Amino acid sequence: MAETGETRRLLTAQSKRLNVLGFMSLDNDSFFHTVEGRVDSQAAIAAFNAFADRYAEEFAQTKIPCLVILDNAPIQTSKAFLGKREDWMLAGICLHFLPTYSPELNPIEILWRKIKYEWLPLDAYKSYKDMKELVLAILAGFGEKYTITFG
Repeated sequence: MAETGETRRLLTAQSKRLNVLGFMSLDNDSFFHTVEGRVDSQAAIAAFNAFADRYAEEFAQTKIPCLVILDNAPIQTSKAFLGKREDWMLAGICLHFLPTYSPELNPIEILWRKIKYEWLPLDAYKSYKDMKELVLAILAGFGEKYTITFG
């Protein structure tokens, strides 16, 4: 028990970090790329390259480009990232940057919010291993078990 005026402290531990870069359509079709640790421009480029590889075949058949909505995060506006824009356009991927400070205009923000505050059980926070397993299970079930209705 703490004495009056004494600050109680809880020990915390630094844990690994799981980041998810995602591509999602309004009909719940999706592609996710996970990164353990820090996300930099090279990680974002790797995610876009993987998505472009997947979409290129569809684009070759349909000739319908895919519009990817982005915020203005430094990793997405870096010289290295923007230098790949032409390559992605050849695969049918077009980039559209939102106005600054307007994440509410990006539909994938709804997905991140649902994962964090509705679909991810409290047990996920017991350990990094639990968190990773449960997040990956949600991502794998997105579009079937987990859906978002855009009206």
